Amino acid sequence: MKEEMTAQQDQHATTVHDTSWLDDDQQRYWRSFLDGSARFVEALSREHEDLSSLTLGEYELLVRLSEAADHTLRMSALADGLARSRSRVTHTVHRMEQRGLVRRAASVGDGRGVNCVMTEAGYAELVASAPGHVTAVRRYLVDVLTPAQLRNLGEAMEAVAEACRVVEPHEQ
Repeated sequence: MKEEMTAQQDQHATTVHDTSWLDDDQQRYWRSFLDGSARFVEALSREHEDLSSLTLGEYELLVRLSEAADHTLRMSALADGLARSRSRVTHTVHRMEQRGLVRRAASVGDGRGVNCVMTEAGYAELVASAPGHVTAVRRYLVDVLTPAQLRNLGEAMEAVAEACRVVEPHEQ
């Protein structure tokens, strides 16, 4: 047992020694990212709860459907586009289905696939929620940054999203 502990400690020491630690600026930017992104999402979520019957996640789901042909997407494509697990999207769709905002339908030509379709009620709720959403995005992001900062943020987050897509486990 003692030999096992020593081997584990040696492994840990090697890993710690070989780690490329963040310098002071990198650490500051990393923590600013964590703080800013958490506060931004919290502020948007709070606004949605105060001004709409939709959560931020439900709003984003309806936006994706509104941009799709026939307001329809496969459940798997919806999950991928929202960067959420399929089970989480399934639960969200179930709740929204009970409120009449979306419905599920079999995928044409593929008996295994399931589509999510936005209903007229879902579209009406999206249209009603959009002004408050856009106002909040402007208040907490767009109007706070210069055009150059906004562009840099967008480009940086595209790079982060792409790096994360490479390592995401694919659900079956």
